Formats: sequence, C-alpha cells, structure tokens
Amino acid sequence: MTKADLIAKLAELAKLKKTEAGKALDALIEAIQEALKAGDKVTLTGFGAFETVKRGARKGRNPRTGKEIKIPASQAVKFKAGKGLKDAVK
Repeated sequence: MTKADLIAKLAELAKLKKTEAGKALDALIEAIQEALKAGDKVTLTGFGAFETVKRGARKGRNPRTGKEIKIPASQAVKFKAGKGLKDAVK
C-alpha cells in the first residue's frame, strides 16, 4: 500500500476529501517525527509504539574489500506492534 492508497482509504473511512485526509496523514507523520526527535516514545493504544534506540559504535567489514571499518554510533527508530494490531493481522 502506498501513501496515496492510504490517503484514499483514510478519506473513504473518515468520509473526508482526499486533500483533507492527506493533510491529516502528513500532520500525523510530522507529529510522530517531532516526538521521536525530542526523544519521546509515541504509543498508539491498540496499534503499537514507536521509540528511538541508541546504537553504539562498532566495528564492521567492507564486503567488497574485507577491510575493517568503524561504524559510528547512531540512533534508530524501533516499532513494537500492539496487541490490537497483532490480533487483526492473525
């Protein structure tokens, strides 16, 4: 499902115009990004939770040359599906 498909489905279910549904989806995505950037956890009950996790620096290998490289520390986004989503997918 693409973003356009999701917007169309959202518009249909919420009885909104596609432009309104698109703005709502964009606002939701932006709000989640801002919260994660601030270090907050975003929990949508019944759907799941987004949070950031810190990855430590580590050593890796360049697959082309086999030479050892240093991979810097970084942050990643983690999503854990909620019970409602897990049950809906079963």
